[in-house]
This record gives sequence, C-alpha cells and structure tokens, in this order.
Amino acid sequence: MSVSVIIPTHDRSRWLQLTLRTVLWQKDVDLEAIVVDDGSTDDTAEMIAAFADPRIRVLHHEQPRGVSKSRNHGAEEAAGEWIAFLDDDDLWASDKLSKQLIAAAESGRQWVYTGSVNINEHLRVTSGVRPPQPRDAARLISRYNTIPGGGSNVMLRRDLLRHVGPFDARHRNTEDWDLWIRLAEVDMPAWVPEPLMAKRIHPSNASLDIGAIFAGVALIEQRSGMKTDRGVLHRWIAESCLRTGQRTQACKHMALAAAHGQALGVSGDMLVILRRRIDRYLDRNPDASGRGTDARWIAQAQQWLQDLVRD
Repeated sequence: MSVSVIIPTHDRSRWLQLTLRTVLWQKDVDLEAIVVDDGSTDDTAEMIAAFADPRIRVLHHEQPRGVSKSRNHGAEEAAGEWIAFLDDDDLWASDKLSKQLIAAAESGRQWVYTGSVNINEHLRVTSGVRPPQPRDAARLISRYNTIPGGGSNVMLRRDLLRHVGPFDARHRNTEDWDLWIRLAEVDMPAWVPEPLMAKRIHPSNASLDIGAIFAGVALIEQRSGMKTDRGVLHRWIAESCLRTGQRTQACKHMALAAAHGQALGVSGDMLVILRRRIDRYLDRNPDASGRGTDARWIAQAQQWLQDLVRD
C-alpha cells in the first residue's frame, strides 16, 4: 500500500531538512513526500533540491495560505492510498508508517494513530505519555483532543478524508482536533501504542494564540453540539505557557483548570514541573529514573532519535 506524506512549510528550512530525512528513512513502505512550500523566502527550495530524491514532490504557493489550506492542497494532489500529515519540524521513527499500516490492516480501520514524545532542540526527550486506547480516544475526542502530537500523528485512507472533508481553515491550533472528531464519527481508529513520533519544542513554534484556540473550541462545540472539557484545555494551555516562559499566564490557566474540575490533574502537573526543575538543577536526565513517566517508553523514543542522528 502506498502513502502520501503531506508536509506544509514556510521559511523553516533549518527544521525541514531533518524532518524530510525522517520521511525518506521510512522502512517497508511505498511513499511520496509532498512538500507544500507556502510562500517561503528562505533557502527551502535549494535545500529540498539537494536531496535529489524522486520521491519528493514540491507544490509552491506564491503567497502564504496557512497550514490548513496547505495540507488540503497537498492532499488533493496525493497519489497514495493512505495520507499522513507531518509538520515541518516534527520527526518520525523509521518504522512509523509501516507499523501504522500493519495496525490498520489487522484491525480493518481506516485511520490510525500512534504515541508521541516531546523533544528539545538537541533531540532530547523532555516528556512523553502513552496515548489512550482507541475506544477511549474515540469516546472522549469531542471533549478534548485525545490524539497526542498534533497534526503529525494520524495516518488515514485518502477516501476517508474525501468523505469527511478537508481541514477547516477557520481553525488555528485546533484544525487537527476538528478533523479527528469528524473521523471518529465515521470509524473507530486503530493505534500503535509506541512512541513513534517526536514533537520538537523550540522558540519558533512557541507562539500561543489563546484567543484563536478558544475560537476553534467554539466552532467545535457549535458543530458537535457537545461541551468540551475546559479543564483539560486550560491544563494544556498552562503547560504550553510554561514552555514559552509565560509563568503568570501558566498560573492563571492552572487555576482555571482547577476551577473546571481538574484540581487533581493540576496538582500532578505541578509535581512533574517541580521534579523537572530539581533534575535540571542537578543536571540529571528528567526521565532517567522513570518517576512519573514510563522509562521504557522514553528510552524507546530516545533510541530511534539517536539512530536518526547517526544515520
């Protein structure tokens, strides 16, 4: 079975180069990589050309259209039976696509997700948790985004995407969640419970438009007719604010999360934050002891990241 990988990008050749490597090192899968160059003005075109790999196709936008429209354009041009989306700064294990294809075939499902970790600019794992099982992921997806890793995780049949419709360009930061909800309304997902994708956390992806997030949540609630879990959402925003150094905003959203029924979750988050600070002060790997995390899960992700650097 063939897979079309859709990668929207804009002025991020520094990150895109390694991301493309993780696509081209996929094992046991027939693929094409469609890079949608959304009006880049840096050396993106030259960097891609240097790969000289016939599996790479480039679609050019003279003017930026945004990530949703870029993904949709790539999907319209895709030749594969399956489509996988990948942000231009995220990374995949070399067996990510092949394992997802196997999981989909064994379950008979039309879309499949995997586990993920967060990594820093030095490709060091900073956090990672196991995803929920498919039944729980589908059951709770209207309340909060149960699929980890954003838009770089899911692989789906091209025909299914045509059936449920493309990314909704009205969304910013929530367009992937909106699509996963629509997928879950049609078919239960399959999963690969392994950390096969890594989300790079760095200053250039640190912008957090909270107003746009809640505007997207309002659109989701309007379409689904269901209330989202604001407590989980505020916890996620708090964690994102901490990554960008917005401590006051983080505290605000932790308090809002607690007020929306997530007091225990916030307490756990604060313990994890405290542990990370202590480990950083002592110059220890925050996940080496496995306290609060699955050490084997983290180690598995760190192994393929090291292999990527050596490859």
